[in-house]
Amino acid sequence: MKGRTIILGHLGEVEAAALMVDGKLDDLLVDSDAPNPGTIYRAIADRPVKGQGGMFLKTPDGSAFLRQIKGLAPGQAILVQVSGFAEPGKAIPVAAKILFKSRYAIVTPDAPGLNISRSIKAESERDRLLEIAHDVAGEAGHGLILRSSCAGADAEEISEDITAMLALADTVMQDDATDMDVLVEGDGPHLLAWRDWTDPAEVITDDDGFDTHGVLDALEAARGIQVGLGGAASMFVEPTRALVAVDVNTGNDASLAAGIKANMACARALPRALRVRGLGGQITLDLAPMPKKDRRAFETALRQAFRGDDVETTLVGWTPLGHFELQRKRARVVVAEVLS
Repeated sequence: MKGRTIILGHLGEVEAAALMVDGKLDDLLVDSDAPNPGTIYRAIADRPVKGQGGMFLKTPDGSAFLRQIKGLAPGQAILVQVSGFAEPGKAIPVAAKILFKSRYAIVTPDAPGLNISRSIKAESERDRLLEIAHDVAGEAGHGLILRSSCAGADAEEISEDITAMLALADTVMQDDATDMDVLVEGDGPHLLAWRDWTDPAEVITDDDGFDTHGVLDALEAARGIQVGLGGAASMFVEPTRALVAVDVNTGNDASLAAGIKANMACARALPRALRVRGLGGQITLDLAPMPKKDRRAFETALRQAFRGDDVETTLVGWTPLGHFELQRKRARVVVAEVLS
């Protein structure tokens, strides 16, 4: 099946959204009991962590951890936003930099100015969007970023989106209460799909949509650790408590180019494999044997593959043992934990 299809539904009692591209599961959003990224708290500073430059905070959903604190004293109220999902048994990761993100606009209270996504190249379109932004937010005290989804979008829809985000930002940032509270709930899977999957796609909301469009079969395969890379090659994606280990194998291919072919295929397939499993944190690649002269080509392919991925991922580099390391934001719930 060619094209893009967004399926909104539930896996059991859990809200979920799936993106199928050319018949393959390309992305999956699943709800959980944990606070969603984007949730905004009025938190209470609890205790600093010496040597780490951070502080534990009290929130209605439990303990949170804020890095890079300065001038924050225990007992003080502070606005923070959930930045990702916590590892099991650890505090909720939060940030003091608050963003208000929607389909067309991102409002940035701490970074004034009007900006347009660099992916929008046409000068005429950039001029149109700047005019809309100045009309709606020219006198606002917050910064504004117009996202790539604004390209070709209806001016009234963009204006309404900006207005709603500015109003929400005003309400939250003017808050002066001192007791801990949840001020904004983070978006769930269906809202996230509307917000972030903006390329043209067929949208399915049927009760049996996950079954009839192959999501359940694809999800069953994604719950396994083996990912085919074409031919005899494959990679095994195995999460542990410490890190995600990725082992690349050439199978029964004994040709001289088997290693580099398998590794290049791994580079192309890895972002999707991590997305659909909801995996993040420290990731270590145990690649198939290849000459050191081919490392740069592999890095280029890996960087290009992650460029189209919306989860922040840092390519750290090579270890003395020849492994390649990445650091990926825990922006998704681990699917195996929710659907086990």
